[in-house]
Amino acid sequence: MAPPFLTAETIAPHLTWPDVVAALDAGHGRARAQLDDLLLQPGRDGLLNRAAHVPGLGFGMKTVTVFPDNPGRTPPLPSVQGVFVLFDGDTGAVRALVDGGAITGWKTAADSVLGARHLARPDSRELLVVGAGAVARNLIPAYRALFPDLERVRIVSRSGTSAANLAAAMTEAGHPAEAASDLESALATADIVATATFARTPILAGRALRPGTHVDLVGAFAPDMREADDAVLQRGEIFVDSLASARDHIGELRMPIETGVIAEADVHGDLYDLHAGRAGRSGPEAVTVYKNGGGAHLDLMVADLMVRRCLDGGEAE
Repeated sequence: MAPPFLTAETIAPHLTWPDVVAALDAGHGRARAQLDDLLLQPGRDGLLNRAAHVPGLGFGMKTVTVFPDNPGRTPPLPSVQGVFVLFDGDTGAVRALVDGGAITGWKTAADSVLGARHLARPDSRELLVVGAGAVARNLIPAYRALFPDLERVRIVSRSGTSAANLAAAMTEAGHPAEAASDLESALATADIVATATFARTPILAGRALRPGTHVDLVGAFAPDMREADDAVLQRGEIFVDSLASARDHIGELRMPIETGVIAEADVHGDLYDLHAGRAGRSGPEAVTVYKNGGGAHLDLMVADLMVRRCLDGGEAE
């Protein structure tokens, strides 16, 4: 019998953002995952393969293509396309296939919000999202669901038009947002800044961050990609979702470590450390920087939840 295939439409009625954040948090109470990545990128486009084993959850492999220019095609196509395969940990059987774009969307935003729950100031009131693509479209409702006291959400994009369009769409969907015309001036009032772009050179200036800001770096996934400049990293207390994937394999931290701008020891910990209380924000005036690097172990935690909810009728742990 062919394994079930979970589509975005199948998954959506069974999940909420708090569900997915809770599943990721619970997953980091387990033993550390074993994981490995393979990136094939002959140019701007590429194939990203990520595999993981989490004790008690089994094995998973996500293989996706990343074609940043796809949304501009006629007709438009998703920039991320692929599939996640969930394997049973006892038998090795395929439990399910999950649409790659759907699992990436749920996992990526929940990863960021979980990091912010640990690191952002509890009194944060203003979110600034840099970028107006598919990731930004998920980040806004995810942050609103887990930070119900947010009073203002602003969006800034390279063209400005896409920010205005996304702000209108989010507002219509019940997540009030507004476009900001200038990144640096918007940083003057932001409590949380989430960057979700395909930038390869820094777009976020550390000198413009006010004390107490939490920076959520989402976009960079390749060795030559960065969204934050050196000053962001030098000013900030740096954390990652996974030391095994985000610190050494993604340009956001790899390049400044290689050039001596920061040291490996400047990364204070990952979600396992944050979950266990071994690391965290030093005080209300600190600038915290969280690199959301993804990883198949996070997809695996989310896929297990999806299968339990959509196929097994189970509740979140």
